Amino acid sequence: MEFSSARHVAAALAGAPAAIDASRPALPYYAEQGGEVALFAQAHRQRLPVLIKGPTGCGKTRFVEHMAARLGRPLVTVSCHDDLSAADLVGRHLIGDGNTLWNDGPLTRAVRAGAICYLDEVVEARKDTTVVLHPLADDRRVLPIERTGELLAAPPAFMLVISYNPGYQNLLKSLKPSTRQRFVALNFGYPDAAVERAIVEAEAGVSADVAQQLVQLAQALRRLTDHDLEETVSTRALVMAARLAAAGVALPTACRAAIVDALTDDADTAAALAEVVAAVIPG
Repeated sequence: MEFSSARHVAAALAGAPAAIDASRPALPYYAEQGGEVALFAQAHRQRLPVLIKGPTGCGKTRFVEHMAARLGRPLVTVSCHDDLSAADLVGRHLIGDGNTLWNDGPLTRAVRAGAICYLDEVVEARKDTTVVLHPLADDRRVLPIERTGELLAAPPAFMLVISYNPGYQNLLKSLKPSTRQRFVALNFGYPDAAVERAIVEAEAGVSADVAQQLVQLAQALRRLTDHDLEETVSTRALVMAARLAAAGVALPTACRAAIVDALTDDADTAAALAEVVAAVIPG
C-alpha cells in the first residue's frame, strides 16, 4: 500500500481495515548485484533498520518489494514529500458521525502488524518526521504515540527501511548523523552491463539484441560530463524504452520519449543526447 499525501493518508485510514493483509505475495523480479539480499535478510533477522542509498531508478523500491515477499512480510510503503508530517505517519484523531476517533497512520499500522515499513525518499519529509523514527531505529524499538499516550513496542518481525538519493541532498535536505548511524546502510548504483541487460530483457520481454543496445546507450549517456543534467539515464528508463519497443514503437523513437525528453527540457541538451542515441542506435 502506498500513501502519497496527507490527504490520501487520512482518506485511506478512514476507510481502511484494521488489519494489514499478510498473505504472501508473488516474488517480484530482482537481479541481485552483490550480496544485498543476504545482508537485508540478516538485518531483518537481527531486528536492524536499513538505509538504502542510490540514484533514481536504480532498483531501490523493487529491492524492498522483493525482500518483503521473500521474507513473507507485508509491506507498507510511504512516498515522502515536503508536506509529510509526523502525524501523517503516526496517526491523528478524525471526526466522524459526531465522534472523535483515533486512526493509526501507516507507520503505526506497520508496527502493529509486524510489517516492513518503507519510507521512500525520506529526506523529502519534514524534519519532525525523522525524529519520530529514532526510538524505532535503535535498541528500544518502540513508537511513542504522544496524542494517545501509548508506547507501542515493535514485534520481532517489524522492520524499518528508508531510502534516499544522495544526489538530491543539500544543506536543507539531508539526514542528520544521529539518524544515519541508527541504520545499516546499503549503497546502490546502476547495475553492471550484464545484470542490466538481464533486467531489461526480463522486465520488458525484448530480445537480447535490443537489451544490449539500450545498455550500450545507457553507458554512453552516463559518461557524459559536459551537460547540465540533474540525473543520468536510469535502469527504469531503459525498461520503459524497451517496453515501448516491445509494443512496436521504433527503438530510436522509444529512446527519445522514455530517455531523452525525460532527462531534460533544454533543447540544446536534448539535441546532444539525441545525437548519442543516433550514434548507438541507428534509425
